[in-house]
Amino acid sequence: MNMLKVGDKVPEFSSKDQDGNTINLSDYKGKKLVVFFYPKASTPGCTMEACNLRDNYKVLTDEGYELLGVSADTERKQANFRNKYKFPFPLLADVDHTVINTFGVWGPKKFMGRTFDGIHRTTFVIDEQGVVEKVIEKVKTKDHAAQLLDEG
Repeated sequence: MNMLKVGDKVPEFSSKDQDGNTINLSDYKGKKLVVFFYPKASTPGCTMEACNLRDNYKVLTDEGYELLGVSADTERKQANFRNKYKFPFPLLADVDHTVINTFGVWGPKKFMGRTFDGIHRTTFVIDEQGVVEKVIEKVKTKDHAAQLLDEG
């Protein structure tokens, strides 16, 4: 795993969202962007995390942030996830791992005694010039917005 670090310029990427629209990193030039990676749509931890961001969406956008969720789920699964919980932000269906590999969040994980490859729940804050400003590797699913807003 070769994860992007604070100070790294994020390479341009392009992926489809839950509705089949193409989303590019360059669409967010001049804006602060939060890209949050989660293992699987509609699972308890991922739902908690995304709902926490949804519930704090106005506070985050008032602070100038745009949000983008990413997992390797299909467009249909992402659309179902977004529609069920009424997320106001796009969810990328990164089935081919383009964005996942760009950020370096795919790698070995341990769960219930076994090791397997998967997405590491990680969030990146990217500044207006496309540079990583903050990386959150220990995401608190119930309180993720507070982690983003906390400048520490």
